[in-house]
Amino acid sequence: MTSLETSRIAPSKIKKSALSLGLAFGIMLLSGCQTLTSFFPEDEKTVTIELPEPQPEAVVTHEFELPDGENMVGSLAAIETRENDVLPDIARHFGLGYNDISVANSSVSPWTPKPGSRVLLPVQFILPDSPHKGIALNLANMRLFYYPKKQPNKVYTYPVGIGRQGWNTPMGQTSIVAKDANPSWTVPESIHREHAEKGDTLPKVVRSGPDNPLGLYAMRLGFPGYLIHGTNKPYGIGMQISHGCVQLYPEDIEVLFKKATVGMPVRIIHQPYLTAWHQDMLYLEAHEPLPKWEKQKASLKKQVVKKLHEVSAKKGVAVDWEKVERILQRSDGIPTPILMQSPDVEEMSASAVQLRHPEQFYDQPVVEELKDSDWSILVASFNDETKAQQLATMLNHQGPIIPARKVPKDDEYQVIAGPFKNKKEMNAAVKRIKMDFEINSEPLKPRITSMN
Repeated sequence: MTSLETSRIAPSKIKKSALSLGLAFGIMLLSGCQTLTSFFPEDEKTVTIELPEPQPEAVVTHEFELPDGENMVGSLAAIETRENDVLPDIARHFGLGYNDISVANSSVSPWTPKPGSRVLLPVQFILPDSPHKGIALNLANMRLFYYPKKQPNKVYTYPVGIGRQGWNTPMGQTSIVAKDANPSWTVPESIHREHAEKGDTLPKVVRSGPDNPLGLYAMRLGFPGYLIHGTNKPYGIGMQISHGCVQLYPEDIEVLFKKATVGMPVRIIHQPYLTAWHQDMLYLEAHEPLPKWEKQKASLKKQVVKKLHEVSAKKGVAVDWEKVERILQRSDGIPTPILMQSPDVEEMSASAVQLRHPEQFYDQPVVEELKDSDWSILVASFNDETKAQQLATMLNHQGPIIPARKVPKDDEYQVIAGPFKNKKEMNAAVKRIKMDFEINSEPLKPRITSMN
């Protein structure tokens, strides 16, 4: 179990009113709320000291116990943002994809959230309606579920990136037919043509390394040409971004690669509306259907409403149908109770476990200081500071990273990328910025020639 999956408790913090009692009380205060009388024998004064609830730094994110008959796991949590936080970093740290965190926090800017923003972490999932065997991948919420054969009461879940429009990930029943560590990527002819149209020439084979989009691990599926693999662009997880393959965060594919076996069944489905009966409560989790299924949206809604009628009749419970309609309309991916008088998202969010902010999020990009002797790039200039910060942050989250920062200059804000080791590395970054952002950036020579 990783450090992200093991809760750690923050040290208790004593209020100023408690500190006025002096250091002599320190040991007695460690247990939480204490009643003190012996220090005031003359009038038996009683002082009640309330300490804030300790905040954990983590929640379970990937590996869940799965009791018989259950089909919902996890819990909601929340965290407050600090300066330089971005939602993709928070999402990755807590086992979520871009879609999970951005849809659940639609009022928070993903790339430029204000410090002190409360971010809901929807680390709670309804399992798809499919056999609990091998791997089940639900395209609708871009999430993979792995059911280990030797651990029938457990489920592992990971966010994924999937095929974009026109390169849709195939659906149906298949299996893992091969596993490759440090794979080479033989570039398909269709991708050669796509890059050539943008003025980029790809080699026939990309060897293992930082430029390989397969990452360090790949598992071939029975669908010819399709894989479950890692990525060198981790911040695309939770998006329709690939040419049809299924991508995982580098840290997640490493775990899954070791657990999965050749021959393991893989079922790929599209279920935007999920239901669960959990602890005497009926839940509904709704996601917006992917564009390929947009025309089927009305019929998909009818199917889930019919299913809810069946469950409510069988259990003898009353469903709040107006609430069901709101959840379907909202499609925020948060499992929400739907019986009469049950709490809605606002109340659930308010009672979510409040997490302590870690010192640094997992693999959070760190931008080196830019010196006068470094090669750099003027990417763009903006009158709007927020837009400049957003572009700089997005560049920092490319794969591999393109280091960038926002620099005030006169009455505008420049986005400067760098440092780069040499002119060749700088020119490669200029090319990538053109490919990924369609921006013609300006190379900047070192202002001071290095003595080395």
